[in-house]
Amino acid sequence: MNISTKVTSQTGAISKDQLIPGARATKGEVVLVSLATFIIFFQAFMVAPLLPELSGFFGSTVQQISFIEPVYLLGYGVFTLVYAPLSDRYGRYKIIVFSFSLFLFFTFCTAWVENTTQMICIRLLTGVCAAGIAPTTISWISDRFPYGERGYALGIFFGWMAGGMAFGSSVGALLAGIIGWRTLFWLVSFAGMIILLLNVYHRQRLFPDLRGSVAGRSLFAVFKEILSLPRAKGTYFFVFENGLFHSGVFAWLGVYFHQCYQLNEQGIGLALLGYGIPGLVFGPALGRMADKMGRKKIIPLGIVMGGITVILLSFVPPLYAACILVTILSLSFDLTHPSLATIVTSFSRQNAGGSTGLFAFFLFMGYGFGSLLFSLLVSSGLIETLRVFGGMAIVASVVAGRFFRRGH
Repeated sequence: MNISTKVTSQTGAISKDQLIPGARATKGEVVLVSLATFIIFFQAFMVAPLLPELSGFFGSTVQQISFIEPVYLLGYGVFTLVYAPLSDRYGRYKIIVFSFSLFLFFTFCTAWVENTTQMICIRLLTGVCAAGIAPTTISWISDRFPYGERGYALGIFFGWMAGGMAFGSSVGALLAGIIGWRTLFWLVSFAGMIILLLNVYHRQRLFPDLRGSVAGRSLFAVFKEILSLPRAKGTYFFVFENGLFHSGVFAWLGVYFHQCYQLNEQGIGLALLGYGIPGLVFGPALGRMADKMGRKKIIPLGIVMGGITVILLSFVPPLYAACILVTILSLSFDLTHPSLATIVTSFSRQNAGGSTGLFAFFLFMGYGFGSLLFSLLVSSGLIETLRVFGGMAIVASVVAGRFFRRGH
């Protein structure tokens, strides 16, 4: 097939014939590689509902044990800058297997900790080890799909990520009440080991050798080159903003359902279950829609949808309506994050890992600052803070519409 090789000066987008023949992945292959990210996010988001139980078990306060959340995010966010660029140098397979193996080891060891200090330390190590999976998988997708079709694959990937977030905070909490928190960590590590072995078994099909080594360049030089591109800084800003918005709101939805509807932990878990449904069910279709309609329309739409949804939640609608709004909030995530990631993969063909490493870094910095900002503002009232975040998202959607109008 003769397709012209076209690289835009603004994005560096690659065309179809720049993929090595036979390199295109199938939907099943994308799902198999994305399952590691599902396990990581399931494990990350199952911890928050366990804080009261863990504080009682270790004889500490909830505030003390709550440090296991920010240390995990800090370790994860910082080390995404390391793993993904190294995958450009040593290959996607080696980094994914190395990172996922260590993640599973420390997840298994978490069940053996005996006090709060040990739990905080092992959560930090778990976050550091987990940081290599998601950004390297995004880079793998950029290897296996041309730019105009990456939205489909990234829709699958982010669907499984959102599913891990939702099921971790809901099903994880329900399972912990049945089998105990220690057994829950063992169960997660066992499920992850099965996924790891499947990826190893299908190595030749999943991880063909697509690129040469880019050894000899420092990570700083790679990041500087990427951030010097005309649209990179603005795109990463919206990655940060979107992570800040969704993390801040999601982190407090449990408190919202407890205060406004007097739900217990099981009820909260069920209320949040809808958060991952749109991505898991409609992720590929949403990705194809972005490929066809253009990301300049999809990203502002997703941002404004999230803002309006949060403002509607602030009016405390009937419980069934609030559960539906949580699902719509998830849909706004599924419209924005895959599209932003698709744009990021176009910044540098030679250093795709560096581009996605920066994406994951800004995303998780947004996650951390989002929960922190919401915590600082919530003293003025939970409902008022929801409206502030909703208003911020609506303003951001207007700015995003202008920024992305000239491309993508």
